[in-house]
Amino acid sequence: MGSLFYGGEYEIEIDDRALAHLQIAVLSKLRRGEACSFTWSLGKQAGSGRESVWLHEGVALRFRYDSAQAISLNPEWIAALTATGHRGDIQLLEEPVPAGSA
Repeated sequence: MGSLFYGGEYEIEIDDRALAHLQIAVLSKLRRGEACSFTWSLGKQAGSGRESVWLHEGVALRFRYDSAQAISLNPEWIAALTATGHRGDIQLLEEPVPAGSA
């Protein structure tokens, strides 16, 4: 389980594989100067529900992975995450099955 650190207030635990894909989607938006929100679901241990933060290039953002191994990326997942950002709110979606692998 990796973590996304945002500002000095948030540490969001996210599976390493999901975090790698999220990192590309978030950084590509911020690189273009496009701020947006990021919404994630809270686990039962955190009281369930969901939280959102406003992602902006001026706020410290750090991605920490538990594994040192590079993660093979699924371009379809990156595209799906990026598409949610185009609507103004990046949401962590389940990984789609890559075309031709089912």
